[in-house]
Amino acid sequence: MLELVKAGGWGMVPILISAVLVLGIVLERFWSLRLKAVIPPKLGEEVRAWAAGRRLDAAHIDALEKTSPLGEVLGAALRVRHLGRDAVRDRVEDAGRHAMHGLEFGLTTLGTMALIAPLLGLFGTVIGMIRMFLSILEHGVGDAQYMAGGIGEALICTAAGIIVAVPAYIFHRMFRSRVHSYGIGMEREVLALMDTLDETSHVTQAAAPRRATR
Repeated sequence: MLELVKAGGWGMVPILISAVLVLGIVLERFWSLRLKAVIPPKLGEEVRAWAAGRRLDAAHIDALEKTSPLGEVLGAALRVRHLGRDAVRDRVEDAGRHAMHGLEFGLTTLGTMALIAPLLGLFGTVIGMIRMFLSILEHGVGDAQYMAGGIGEALICTAAGIIVAVPAYIFHRMFRSRVHSYGIGMEREVLALMDTLDETSHVTQAAAPRRATR
């Protein structure tokens, strides 16, 4: 493998840098986009139980926002729960945009690498062809060894660019799909929380006149 990299010449340098960058992003996203890290199991149920039991003090909300992106969005909804459903919806949209931006970290770079890696391979191919033609000018067409070096350099760079681009594109699409599904899951949890807050508010309003008539 090392011999192939050396045979690819200087055109392999940007391709190798791209490969390292792609590998780093993929490993980091695999860790950060785990389900339990984004939408912890039972968190939505626990928060709804807090809302139903009216145990929504500032300490609970602060701790909730630090747990996960879902906790951040639910905490934003709870902070403005007294202002009505429209205010909650607006605050959730703002918090949701911030949470989704964090979930999409590195995906633009990953998609860019998927696009430019073949171009970097093409750049190496051009360098290899130029080297081959210079060898022809210097040694003529009779010495196949000099021609083979340029052709080999061109082919290795082309193959390396494709090898980097294909996994980068696959993981980019996979992570995009995962982030989209997480967004739908967070939206579902927020709607369930808003329904719980509405029910709690209606119960409180219904109980208030009964207390007043006693």
